[in-house]
Amino acid sequence: GDMWPLLQALSLAPPSALSRLPAATPRYLRAPGVRLSLDASALSAVGEVEDAAPAPDLRLVAPAKVNLFLRVVGKRPDGFHELASLFQTVSLFDDLDFWTSPREEGAPLASLEVTPDSLGAELIPTDESNLVVRALSLYAERVPSSPAIHCRLHKRIPAQGGLGGGSSDAATALHAANRLAGLPVSQETLIEWAGELGSDCGFFLSAGTAYCTGRGELVDPRRPLPPTACYLIKPAAGLSTPSVFKALGLEPGEAGPAGADPADLLSRFEAGDVYNPDLYVNDLEPPAFELMPELRQMCDDLRKFGFQAVMMSGSGTTCFAIGMPLEEVQETWVDELQAKYDVEVFEEMFCRRIADEPSLWYTEQPPGAVLTNIEEPERGLFPL
Repeated sequence: GDMWPLLQALSLAPPSALSRLPAATPRYLRAPGVRLSLDASALSAVGEVEDAAPAPDLRLVAPAKVNLFLRVVGKRPDGFHELASLFQTVSLFDDLDFWTSPREEGAPLASLEVTPDSLGAELIPTDESNLVVRALSLYAERVPSSPAIHCRLHKRIPAQGGLGGGSSDAATALHAANRLAGLPVSQETLIEWAGELGSDCGFFLSAGTAYCTGRGELVDPRRPLPPTACYLIKPAAGLSTPSVFKALGLEPGEAGPAGADPADLLSRFEAGDVYNPDLYVNDLEPPAFELMPELRQMCDDLRKFGFQAVMMSGSGTTCFAIGMPLEEVQETWVDELQAKYDVEVFEEMFCRRIADEPSLWYTEQPPGAVLTNIEEPERGLFPL
C-alpha cells in the first residue's frame, strides 16, 4: 500500500521541518498553532453567545504549493495560456477551524472570520469575495442535507507570492464541508467543483503531487514525491501574473518557448530525480527576471550557497531552493540573503496526504499509526 515513506529525507530535513514529524502516535505532523478564542461579538453573529468558543468540530491545515516545473505550451485563441506543470504541496500551512450548526431560515449557510494575528489580516475579506466562503456556499447549495458552517482562518501563507494559499484554503473548506456532511461527494466531483472556484483549487484535493494542464484546472493526481527539503524565499515585492504573461509575449494561437517535453520532465521526477537541477524548468522565469532583474540575481546567490536546485515558482515572485546549503553557510546564508534582499525565508518540506484515504487531509494520520522504522522508510507508518 501507500505507506508514508518516512523519511529518506531525514538527513536532508531542515531543522524546523523536523520538529513537525510525528510523535509516537501522531494525529498531526504539525501541532496547530496557538489560536485566539472567539470574542462574544463574533460569536453572536453565528448565533452562539458563550463566554468562550466551543471547540471546533474539525481542525485542518491548508498547505502552500510550488510548481516544480512549469512549461507554457502555447497561447490559446481565447487568450488563455495552455500550461503543463508539476504542482507540489509544501509544509507552510494556514490553519482552518470549522464549526457546524443546523440550517436555519435567514441564517447564512457559510460564514468566515479571520484571526487578528493572521498574516495581512486587515486585507482578507470575509464576504463572498473570499474563496473559503464561496467554497462553503457552493457545497451548501449542492448538498442540501449538509449543515451550516462557520470557519475561522489563521493565515500564515503570504498572499500574491504564487504559493496558492487562497486556493488551498478553498479546497480545504470543500474537503471539510464534505467530511462534516459524512463524505457524500466523491473526490472526482469535489475536484470538478474546486475547478469552478479557481484554476489551482482542484490540485489541493490530490494527495499533494499532481500534473496540471489546461489553465491548471485539469488535475492528474500522481503518487506523492518523497519528503524533500524545500526552502521558500518570498520577496516583499510582487509581480502581477498578467504582467508576467504579457512580458512572455505570445500571440493567440502561438506555441510556447522550445524546451524539455513536460511528459519527460514528469517521468524523471517520478523516477525520484528530485535533486536534478535540469528538471526545474519555468518558462515564466525569463519574463519575470526581465521585469525584476534582482530576482535573477537572488536565484544566482542561492545557487552559490550550494542548494541542489533553485527556481522561481509559478508566476513569482516566490523562489524556492531544494535540498540543503553547503555546510559552511548553513548558519549564515539566511542572514546574508536578508542583508541583500527584502525577503522572508521559510524552511519547509514537501508534504502530502495519504493517497486513497478521502477522509484524511494533509498531515493527518490514521488513528494509531506509529513510526516503526526510520532505517527502512518505505515500510513507513503501520496502522496498529
